[in-house]
Amino acid sequence: MPETAPLCRDGEGPPGTGGVPDPAAAADRPQAGAHLAARAPLTALRRLGTGPRGLTEAEAEERLARYGENAPPEWHTPSLPRRLLRGVRDPFTAVLLCLAAVSTVVGSLGTAAVIAVLVSVSCLLRAGGELRADRSVAGLRALVAGTVTVLRRADAADREPESREVPVGDLVPGDVIRLGPGDLVPADVLLLRATGLVVHQAPLTGESQPLAKYVAGPAEPPPDGDTRLFEQPQLCFQGSSVVAGSCTAVVLATGADTRLAAGHRHRRPARSGYERSVHRVAWNLVRFMLLTPPLALAADAAVSGRGVEILPFAVTVAVSLTPEMLPVVMTAVLARNAVALARDRRVIVRRLPALHDLGAMDVLCLDKTGTLTEDRPVVDRAVGPDGTPDAEVLRWAAVNALWTLQLAETPVPDALDEAILRAAAARPEVAGWDEEHEGVAAVPFDPARRLSTAVVRTPGRLGTHTLVVKGAVEAVLERCALEEPEREALRERAARWADDGLRLLAVATAERPAPAPGKNYGTADERGLTFAGLVALRDTLTTDAPEALRALRDKGVEVKVLTGDHPGTAERTCRELGLDPAGGAVLTADRIDALDDRQLAGAAQRATLFARCTPHHKARVVAALRAAGRTTGFLGDGVNDLAALRAADVGLCPRDAVATVRESADVVFGERPFAALDETVTAGRRSGVSLASYLRVALSSNFGNALAMLVAVLLFPFMPMLPAQVLLQNLFFDAAQLTFAFDRHGPAALRAPAPLRPGEILRFVTVFGVLNAAADMATFAVLAATVRGAAGEAGQALFHAGWFTENLLTQAMVMVLLRTRGRHRHRGRPGPVAWAAALLAVTGLLLPLTPLGPALGMVPALTPVSYALLAAVLGLYGAALAVAVRHYGRRLAAGREGIGLAAGRGAGGCQP
Repeated sequence: MPETAPLCRDGEGPPGTGGVPDPAAAADRPQAGAHLAARAPLTALRRLGTGPRGLTEAEAEERLARYGENAPPEWHTPSLPRRLLRGVRDPFTAVLLCLAAVSTVVGSLGTAAVIAVLVSVSCLLRAGGELRADRSVAGLRALVAGTVTVLRRADAADREPESREVPVGDLVPGDVIRLGPGDLVPADVLLLRATGLVVHQAPLTGESQPLAKYVAGPAEPPPDGDTRLFEQPQLCFQGSSVVAGSCTAVVLATGADTRLAAGHRHRRPARSGYERSVHRVAWNLVRFMLLTPPLALAADAAVSGRGVEILPFAVTVAVSLTPEMLPVVMTAVLARNAVALARDRRVIVRRLPALHDLGAMDVLCLDKTGTLTEDRPVVDRAVGPDGTPDAEVLRWAAVNALWTLQLAETPVPDALDEAILRAAAARPEVAGWDEEHEGVAAVPFDPARRLSTAVVRTPGRLGTHTLVVKGAVEAVLERCALEEPEREALRERAARWADDGLRLLAVATAERPAPAPGKNYGTADERGLTFAGLVALRDTLTTDAPEALRALRDKGVEVKVLTGDHPGTAERTCRELGLDPAGGAVLTADRIDALDDRQLAGAAQRATLFARCTPHHKARVVAALRAAGRTTGFLGDGVNDLAALRAADVGLCPRDAVATVRESADVVFGERPFAALDETVTAGRRSGVSLASYLRVALSSNFGNALAMLVAVLLFPFMPMLPAQVLLQNLFFDAAQLTFAFDRHGPAALRAPAPLRPGEILRFVTVFGVLNAAADMATFAVLAATVRGAAGEAGQALFHAGWFTENLLTQAMVMVLLRTRGRHRHRGRPGPVAWAAALLAVTGLLLPLTPLGPALGMVPALTPVSYALLAAVLGLYGAALAVAVRHYGRRLAAGREGIGLAAGRGAGGCQP
């Protein structure tokens, strides 16, 4: 390409700026950069207040002070106090704090103290876990590049600039830089001159094929946010890398104003799927708790007229409805699994609730380039003009790649040439290709010609040179001596293979007499060629992706591919991975644009592949899936994935993702993502199943007890249980439930997604809570008959002791029967929950018999007949629980939605 002549006088800028851009005009430099690219290079340089010889050191220092360091926006890690405050905003934690305040007002200081301790422990556990995760991610941060070659002058009097290496952070708008093969583009730049420049932009666009860049005339930029901006030939962007060629460019935008940093402007939705579910469950409990004290007071006033005397009891009943240990159990469950992942798989969970979202995930959206495929194409086939395999075609393609690389003095081959050289070296049928010819000259790749030419001499053939041409199919065919029908047939074959996802290069040769001394080969010699054949290349799959995707499907997770690549290339990748895009419609960007959000939600459910997607399209698809009720994850590594990653319930990325993606992801894989994805999902499912088990057990038992207490207020002239007894019972039950953090689950329980479904939980709690209350009513009948002969406080103490024992025994049964177990590997070994339930039952039987019993208002004076009747009640209650659990298991096995006994669609239930 011809080099650009001097474009403006040094230091010339907009009027009144003294050679430095007006800060007001540069207030939004990303947009300013795009508009500058639409102007002629002369105008762009003038607007930037610079010239082709670069800035002076003084100008660079002034601009660095004005615009700041060329670095992405600082990611501020929240402090420990802020994390603690965020934990207090958790719905259940807020409810507990309100109840603690009410307990303090009515004089129930013990209740308030216990609640305060529980809230403090929960917030500290969660904040500490997230702080450790953020520190781990900070260790993964890396600079975009170390140094860059920049043209600067000591002062305005110097006419010739000095080429020097400066830290990337010191670049400013208006700097003139030079880039070569292997360099990372350190800022958003406009090309001033370029030679054979090819740039890899996959981290920005998701397009795996490198793109040729060259100096082009003015062109109107596309709208902001449109990835067609990255196709502008005269623009290169921070985060891309130079594959081949060299260039001189002027810096348009740095730091937070680059397109790479623009990803920080996306924000995650207010709540993830887990947080929305917990919020709904919490508000259902809040409504019921707000009704409980007025109902208790009104009922007692109507029957006995005690009124405010039972207010502490009414508040205690409201407290008993709340799963006080939920924040602690939830944090312990999530932190335990997160620590195990970090230790065993080097997976960093940055936001603890994201682990539950991962377990509830039923659809995972993936970027293709860099995630499912490596940025390393391989040769699929080499065929002659008739379409049959021909090793000579690969031989000539390798000769072209080798001598173009050496004679054009390109230190690094592009990805396609590298694949050809690798294939030729590995195939014995083309052995000797690198020794049988001697390079004479080369005409390097040019984006306008879309081909390259190597001229070689074969030993023993004096006076004759062979031209070997390789490049785009259309560009090579039009230079070959072919009849038009033959040329059209070759075009059709190439088009079919391209639609099948292959990248094609055409190869042609020509014999030429050696030119006279001093005469060089040029583009005019690329005529009258003999067509040799086609080389087809395909993407390389990530080695562990197929197995990982099969494991996800076995776990009930649907996989969808969202890519910026050509539909044919993406379809081929899907087929090789065992995904069947033909099973549902393949949606391209134009079809997505034609659908409104409601239509897209339905189409996204049916489709497996989404091609030619911009970041906006990816985010729309993910949001549509969430709107359809799916718990959605997104795995990506480039800036083009940021919007979708933040729109998902849980965002995942590999360790080598760009910095902005790592800072935004909920889960960061320290190794290859697919190597740890299965175990990470399993850990999330363990968390979800444990939390669902805890909620089922705690809420159904608490709801049943609360109903029984409200009925007892109407039936008896005394309080059925003293506030201190209720508090002590809750403490024992809560302590036993901590073992859910260490519960073991068999394969059946982890076979399908484990979402937290508030509606199903409410129905489950209602059914089993009423069943629990019925057992309490039967207990009331037994105790009423027992205490009939006892008078006054002695009878009340006897009643309290009997119900206290029965309550702890029923709670122990509930812990064992209502938890999700699946199939344990070690059936003969009781788990921690079973041991805790046994200890709880023993406590209920023995505590009234100890000296602590009378101090708490309980006396052990039940008759053997009463114990036998209570045992009968417990036996009937256990049988009823078993029947109800089996009924729910059959419903789930029939495909109905469950609440964790067997989570997910079409999954097996627990083993009661």
